[in-house]
Amino acid sequence: MTLEDEIRAAGAVADEALLTNDAELISTFFTDGWVFVSPSGITTKSELIGWIASGRLAHHTMATVGPERIAQVGDTVVVTARRASSGTWEGTPYATEEWITEILVRGMDDRWRAAFAHKCAVS
Repeated sequence: MTLEDEIRAAGAVADEALLTNDAELISTFFTDGWVFVSPSGITTKSELIGWIASGRLAHHTMATVGPERIAQVGDTVVVTARRASSGTWEGTPYATEEWITEILVRGMDDRWRAAFAHKCAVS
């Protein structure tokens, strides 16, 4: 399996976990220090997992739109892609397309986990 195939497979499994809205399961796909940066600021792993656990945030669909760019440096990978998703935020449905750049690190257990994410809206 190529690195690109390995990263895509790990991403597909992470997406499937997000769609379960199982906060405990989802938390295993992120490093403890994971943060998400967006135009509204920084969100920590504990904030994200809390939103999912409380039902404040629910994911319904996730899809990559077009090709991803994957660059590796040692046990770290940078993935940039256009992503489409839908769900609910505080009970209000949303659908969005965003550009996302994620930094993934390979752990001691040989699993890839997200360590950082930056998103911006597609214009």
